[in-house]
Amino acid sequence: MSKHWYVIHTYSGYENKVKADLEHRIETFGLENSVVDIQIPTEEVAELKEGGKRETKESKVFPGYVLVRMEVDDNSWAVVRNTPGVTGFVGLDGKPTPLSREEFNKIMRRTSKRSVAPKRTSTSIEVGQAVRVVSGPLADFDGQVSEVLAESGKIKVMLTIFGRETPVELTVDQVNIIS
Repeated sequence: MSKHWYVIHTYSGYENKVKADLEHRIETFGLENSVVDIQIPTEEVAELKEGGKRETKESKVFPGYVLVRMEVDDNSWAVVRNTPGVTGFVGLDGKPTPLSREEFNKIMRRTSKRSVAPKRTSTSIEVGQAVRVVSGPLADFDGQVSEVLAESGKIKVMLTIFGRETPVELTVDQVNIIS
């Protein structure tokens, strides 16, 4: 039998505890050759705090799920299934369904520390809000947000330059909300 990646469902917020408990149980039951890897997919998310301060934190991509690379047999299935916090395997009719290599790569590409995928940015800036540019060549111009590009941490702002409305793409830390 070969080893595949499976998805186990856990209580949300218990992913790290499930991983630690599972690692301990694998060792206790001598299953190091059956269960070979455990991953919790995460990604870096940049949050903007008051005053334009950017704070980066790690966020779970799929809260309540843990990936396990294992060879499924009655013994390994029972050890994983009976780990505290595990509610079951993802699959049809209660049978674990392995992820395809493509699915696994897609999930892990989002989380790879080496990848150059843009960090997601969460911001309280919304379309229609009035903002003042605080840095860059357009500092001190006022405008209105026309689009929020959260994935890249940028926004499009309509600024009045030389009496004409001009769309400008800025990073979220280049503007302050005018209240």
